[in-house]
Amino acid sequence: MSSKDWLEKDFYAVLGVPKTASADEIKKAYRKLARELHPDHNPGNSAFEERFKAVSEAYNVLADDRRRKEYDEMRSLFGSGAFRRGARGGGPGFDPADLFGGFAGAGGAGDRRFGGAGFSDIFSSIFSGGGAGSGMRTRGPARGRDVEAEVVLDFGAAVRGTTLPLSLRAPGVCDTCHGNGAKPGSVPRTCPTCAGSGLTTRNQGSFSFSEPCRDCQGVGTIVDEKCPECHGSGGVTKTRTLNVRFPPGVADGQRIRLAGRGEPGDRGGPAGDLFVLVKVRNDELFGRTGDDLTLTVPITYAEAVLGTDLRVPTMDGAVTLRVQPGTPSGRTLRARGKGVPRRDGTAGDLLVTVEVVVPATVDESAQAALRTFAEHTPAADRERLAARLRRNEEQAAGSRRGTDGR
Repeated sequence: MSSKDWLEKDFYAVLGVPKTASADEIKKAYRKLARELHPDHNPGNSAFEERFKAVSEAYNVLADDRRRKEYDEMRSLFGSGAFRRGARGGGPGFDPADLFGGFAGAGGAGDRRFGGAGFSDIFSSIFSGGGAGSGMRTRGPARGRDVEAEVVLDFGAAVRGTTLPLSLRAPGVCDTCHGNGAKPGSVPRTCPTCAGSGLTTRNQGSFSFSEPCRDCQGVGTIVDEKCPECHGSGGVTKTRTLNVRFPPGVADGQRIRLAGRGEPGDRGGPAGDLFVLVKVRNDELFGRTGDDLTLTVPITYAEAVLGTDLRVPTMDGAVTLRVQPGTPSGRTLRARGKGVPRRDGTAGDLLVTVEVVVPATVDESAQAALRTFAEHTPAADRERLAARLRRNEEQAAGSRRGTDGR
């Protein structure tokens, strides 16, 4: 992310949420957009791919409390125009983002390091006039970027929980230099310009600004003899296989965070995080509503009238439910604790809905038995229907009389 991105991009607008949105509202908006825009669902559509990248970028900032706070403070600080008024040398056309333009050109990884460190590193001493020894934080190697992946789980595996190997082809730590960027047998040296802080201070009118050191690109060290494998970056693209544990009850659309398993930072910097988006296949029998499992079971008319003991499957066994005599079609029976496991050790319920199935054909003996049954069964209460029919007929008769009288 470049130094101007946080000033020029409205991440709230990208996700379609207000600035006061809660973390849950931000997550819900991201999940909805990610499903709609994901490249797998829109192959070959570059516009959707760019939108997906923008949505992911916005979520990575707003979903992190620290980064969101820095973003809000920076947008508020520069958006107010405070640095356009009264700053000597700024003038009416002064753009505060230009104060950091030189860093992006200092090295190929400048934009990434700036985004990884966050604006708080730069502005922690805006008014202090401090330098490398003024007590400000040392920047050091920047944190790596977060990585997104997607996994499709079977319904049963999502309910019970599972561990799966996940292969990722992404930047990883260089095995030759172990991430420091230096040729084996040599070590990076402390940058003489910033004394290892990664920051230098320069005056802008009446203010002193700290910015990433141009000589070491904000890392704090300089590699004189670069690693032949990674050319001094400390990372190479490789295929990694990770065993990812999905907890019992993981839901469709949920994101699993694996701290420190994302892209490694430059030259030994901390790694980013891996976020795995979970997709769950539909099951041929079971559905899910929150922590409850749902199941529809057919029963005969006789079973509904006379009652029966109904043996139905669960995710890991079976359970017997009592269908009471006179049970109507569509009634739901509950098997407690046979649903989706929860973190506290409890589980949701299994909700079984019975459906009375009417046979398409029956033999003569069954027809005779039904006629006998009908003779001894009270008629269905359709009085409200009959009352509406009578009212309709009376209205129709009144309309005809009115027409005939004209």
